[in-house]
Amino acid sequence: MTIRDITNCIEEIAPLNYAEGFDNVGLLIGNYNTKVSAVLVTLDALENVVDEAIEKHCNLIVSFHPIIFSGLKKINGNSYVERVVLKAIKNDIAIYAMHTALDNSTQGVNAKICEVLGLKNKSILIPQKNTIKKLTTYAPAENAEMVRNALFKAGAGTIGNYDNCSYNTEGFGTYRGNDDSNPTIGKKGEFHIENETFISVIFEKHKENNILKTLFNAHPYEEVAYDIVSLDNFNQDIGMGMVGELSEEISELEFLNKLKKTMNAKGIRHSKFLNKPINKVAVLGGSGSFAIKNAIKANADIYVTSDIKYHEFYLAENKILIADIGHFESEQFTKNLLVDILTKKFPNFAIILSEKNTNPIYYL
Repeated sequence: MTIRDITNCIEEIAPLNYAEGFDNVGLLIGNYNTKVSAVLVTLDALENVVDEAIEKHCNLIVSFHPIIFSGLKKINGNSYVERVVLKAIKNDIAIYAMHTALDNSTQGVNAKICEVLGLKNKSILIPQKNTIKKLTTYAPAENAEMVRNALFKAGAGTIGNYDNCSYNTEGFGTYRGNDDSNPTIGKKGEFHIENETFISVIFEKHKENNILKTLFNAHPYEEVAYDIVSLDNFNQDIGMGMVGELSEEISELEFLNKLKKTMNAKGIRHSKFLNKPINKVAVLGGSGSFAIKNAIKANADIYVTSDIKYHEFYLAENKILIADIGHFESEQFTKNLLVDILTKKFPNFAIILSEKNTNPIYYL
C-alpha cells in the first residue's frame, strides 16, 4: 500500500480542492509512491509525534494541522517547525495534512463536534461558493440515456438530497468532417444533420477530471462538443461550521456544563447569559470569530468555537451566547475521526492513534 492509497481515502471525505486559499494542505514531506509500513494519526505533527512514529515503525504521519504553514527559507533546526522537518526527512517519515479541507467537509471536524454533542438536523453554517460547475453536452438522441447515466455514475447531477438530476431538450446538431475525420455518424466531407439531446448537469469541482474522462468514453462522437462553467451557487454540502439542534431545550448554564464535560474543557469563556433556553447550536472547530455573524443569522442560540478575542465578544449583540472552549478542545476528536475513516477503509492495516497530547496551552 502506498501513501497515495491512504491519502486518496482521506480525500474522498475531504477533497483538497476545498481547503481555504491561505492553507497548506496535502503531502508536505515525502513521496506519494512510497510504500507505507504503518500510519500514525495526530492533531499536530510535533517532534514528540515524530519520535512516536519512529518508535511505532510508522513511516507516514497523518496530521490535521500542517506543520509547514508558511514558506521555509532555511531548514537548520532553529525552530520547532524546522526540527520536525529535519527529523522526519532523516528518518524517512512522510507527513500529510488536510486541515481546512476537513473543516469544510460535511463529514469532517464540525460534523464530529455535532456528533459528540448529540446534535441532529445538521446543516452547513457557511456554505462555500464557487465549488459547483455545470457541464453541457450534446449527444445523438439514441445515445443520450447512455451518456447521461454514465455521467450520473461518475458523480454528476447531485443536488443536496437528490441525484440523477439533469436538464434535457431535443434539437438538432450539424457538422461536416474534413479529410482527416472519422465520423461515427455520417460521412467525411458531407454536411450532416443529427437529432440530438442537450444534456446539462452540475457537479462538484473536484470531480471534473473523472467526469470529463467518463464523458469522452461514453460519448459516441469522435469530437465531443461540451462546455463547462463555474457557478456562484453556494454548496450546501461543503463549507465552514455547522448548525444543529438538541433533542430538547436546556438552560444556558446546563448546556455550558454539559459542553465543558463533553469537550474536556478546562474552562469556558463566554458572553453574558441571555436567560433563554438553548436548542439550536452553531459550532466551528478552531478559530471561529469570523463566523459570529453567520451564527446569529442562522438563529442559533449559542455559538461554540475558540480563539475569541476580547472585543469580539461584543459581537454577540445580545442576540447569541458565545462559548470559547479552546482551540485544541474544539478539534481534539478530529484524530479519532481520521482513524475511524482509515480503519473502515483498511481494516487489516496498522492505523495508529497518536498517544501524544499536543495541546500547547496549560491552565492553573
